[in-house]
Amino acid sequence: VVDGFICFSTLVLMKKIVLALVLAAVLWGIMFSPLTAPHVPFWGMMAASACVLAVFAFVVSPDLRRMRWRVGDCFAGIAIAVGLWGVFWVGDQVSSRLFDFARPQVDLIYGMKEGVPAGLLSVLLLFLIGPAEELFWRGYVQGTLSQRWGANAAFVVTVLAYALVHVPSCNFMLVMAAGVAGVVWGGLYRLFPRWLAALVVSHALWDAAVFVWFPIL
Repeated sequence: VVDGFICFSTLVLMKKIVLALVLAAVLWGIMFSPLTAPHVPFWGMMAASACVLAVFAFVVSPDLRRMRWRVGDCFAGIAIAVGLWGVFWVGDQVSSRLFDFARPQVDLIYGMKEGVPAGLLSVLLLFLIGPAEELFWRGYVQGTLSQRWGANAAFVVTVLAYALVHVPSCNFMLVMAAGVAGVVWGGLYRLFPRWLAALVVSHALWDAAVFVWFPIL
């Protein structure tokens, strides 16, 4: 009976994970696919999608509802965001010299913010989009898979899924950016799972910094 209950619980859990990943893929596909993107307001869709994923994660994950915040998480988050911005600055310099398509594709990414007030974009990235993405991808997806498959497998699967949902954009640099950021945040969560709050802070700050405050141009 106990073994049967464990198997049933595992099956339910994996169905929730699959549902979550399919939902993320559909939402990101609508946002980025050339077939649908022209017909939806990107930042409104992004904010709504991030909110949907965060709510889903909180509803199905008791661990997220028990997450605690400490003062040190803010300082650690700032340090991680600064370090990641530096990684992307170096990556931009290298990729621009190696690939002719790199800079035009990066410019397309920055073109997404045209027509949106910087203040509004900062608020969305800081207080909704950045935190929601981190809570979903690391807090829920990677955290849940770590309990079932082990930390290493969860790290790999989450990084791949986080990068692959950006594939519909047909923008290689965007997919690579998601992959690199996923490796950094996922790697830190793999090593220090109690740092989730710090990672949430770092994701929010990095989003606002790289898109609005200190764009890598």
